[in-house]
Amino acid sequence: METAEQLRATEQGKDLFSIRGIHHIEFYVGNAKQAAYYYRRALGFQLRGYLGPETGVKDRASYFVQQGKIRFILTTPLHPDSPMAEHVKIHGDGVRDIAFEVDDAEEAYRITTERGARGVTEPFELSDSNGSIKMATIATYGDTVHSFVQRDGFNGFFLPNFVEREDPLAQPCGLKHVDHVVGNVDWNRMEETVNFYSNIFGFSKFVSFDDKDISTEYSALRSTVVANENKWVKFPINEPAEGLKRSQIEEYVQFYKGAGVQHIAMESENIRETISTMRANGVEFINVPDTYYVDLLERVGEITEPVEELRELSILVDRDDKGYMLQIFTKPVEDRPTLFFEIIQRRGGESFGKGNFKALFEAIERDQAERGNL
Repeated sequence: METAEQLRATEQGKDLFSIRGIHHIEFYVGNAKQAAYYYRRALGFQLRGYLGPETGVKDRASYFVQQGKIRFILTTPLHPDSPMAEHVKIHGDGVRDIAFEVDDAEEAYRITTERGARGVTEPFELSDSNGSIKMATIATYGDTVHSFVQRDGFNGFFLPNFVEREDPLAQPCGLKHVDHVVGNVDWNRMEETVNFYSNIFGFSKFVSFDDKDISTEYSALRSTVVANENKWVKFPINEPAEGLKRSQIEEYVQFYKGAGVQHIAMESENIRETISTMRANGVEFINVPDTYYVDLLERVGEITEPVEELRELSILVDRDDKGYMLQIFTKPVEDRPTLFFEIIQRRGGESFGKGNFKALFEAIERDQAERGNL
């Protein structure tokens, strides 16, 4: 039974249990060894650890890569009849788990399942010579899950059964931490997903956008951002809206075969240096027309960065009452038009680029048209 304090917390947009932040994000991929190479060479991550048959885990191979506070696990199944293999078969490469670090995994699991979340894995301990962690997992939209990670009994560098790896290829690109993770859901499913995070976790609505905010000549979508109490965890949730042609959300859902993580936004120390390095590494970004930059300073006011350099790199700018932010989006990082990444730098601004929506989605539509999916 939930307490009166928990009921008040939900009403006031306060966390129902302690969430320290995103501990890691795990991807299920077809070939983790090759994926890890791409994340290292293209995006500047460092290989930190490995888990697999050599470490006593027989059903998978996992590569732990890190940059700043961003921790990704790239996991591939070793047997074709495993649930991981089925996930890759249906969805292609994609995010399986957005894991939270919590003070008490059992409490997090109990509260969320009592409030209606579907349990995937009940609380359990995982140990090695460095101690033990407690974990549990619940389901969220589509086949995505949230694990709860409690580390107070563990002294290792990451998680049990991972062995450390040295990385001679490491060339960081200046990424610091995950700013937000965007989920795409199908028609008329945004509100129930937003309510899930409000009711199950106590998250509050941070900001909402409707089809008047996010629309072009051809397509539209709606989005609501939910966040935990300290705003360290922010999840925009997107759904399609009526338009003349197929929206990017519809394209995603069609090719991912359901709801899932559309993109992960990562903050950079210096976005111009980050993007210059990534472009040199072969990362493909959306292209923004030169006309976007003609009256940029009139739209956003004074900024530190030279407009010409932003134009050359296709970096977008948006301002709110707290300051401004710079952002750019990669093209999908696999052959299915599903998962991509956003690189941002915040100079006080807390927005999600509302002023850039039209330019951004027109750029995405140009790529959709080339794929024949608009």
